[in-house]
Amino acid sequence: MQKLGLIAGGGSLPVEIAQHCERSGRALFVIRLKGFAGPNLAPYAGAEVGLAELGKCFKALKRAGCTAVCLAGNVSRPDFAALMPDLRGLAALPAVIAAARRGDDALLRAVLGEFEKEGFAIEGAHEVMDDLALGAGALGARAPSPEDLADVGRAMEVARAIGALDIGQAAAVSRGLVLAVEAAEGTDAMLARVAGLPAHLRGQPGAGIGVLAKAPKPIQETRVDLPTIGPATVRAVAAAGLAGIVGQAGGLLVLDRDTVIALADELGVFILGVEAP
Repeated sequence: MQKLGLIAGGGSLPVEIAQHCERSGRALFVIRLKGFAGPNLAPYAGAEVGLAELGKCFKALKRAGCTAVCLAGNVSRPDFAALMPDLRGLAALPAVIAAARRGDDALLRAVLGEFEKEGFAIEGAHEVMDDLALGAGALGARAPSPEDLADVGRAMEVARAIGALDIGQAAAVSRGLVLAVEAAEGTDAMLARVAGLPAHLRGQPGAGIGVLAKAPKPIQETRVDLPTIGPATVRAVAAAGLAGIVGQAGGLLVLDRDTVIALADELGVFILGVEAP
């Protein structure tokens, strides 16, 4: 296996990848992005790098002997005017800013392109950890009802439609009614909006109605930006009065899988993987 350079943002995904590499014996070097990477990554060999310090990043990866990289974790869209690039970052910045005007996926492809120019192979998180993605069928003890399955189809249709417009990755549907779609605020904020809707439009915690769907965009850069769920998603779905979560098999990452399954079973939330159309 090639030595992996993990470009780490926030959240639990980079930690899961680092722990997986440690367990499997894969050599690892972690680039901790300033302001994003959490303290749990500090014990791993690596370097702290600013968001636009591409030269520093590439030099550190090459000195460490990395030939492949994985970009993982939460990184919010930056204020480009406030970035402090090094010379290599400055050279890339005009193209990256131009790509950002075309949407998040174009921005991500531009960033990945800079790593590829330096000779690094790109690996998606689901390629580093082949058990990270949701499989087809139910995950856990809960299964959707026939009424839930009707919402599953509708919610996935809506999620794919907004994805085609590069708006977001998620939608909430209850008994055929679209309760919310995700935009720049993210899934957790969208679910908080659902929780604030009148009770007759949705279920109640413990007696959920409707589903959250998350689907990759048709133009998705799957090596770095697949939809994700974790324990917080399960809690938010239950609090919003929804019955379950549906995602595309192979196209939704499940973080902290054991905790997600236990929590979903406890809260009465089903998790379902469906095949791509």
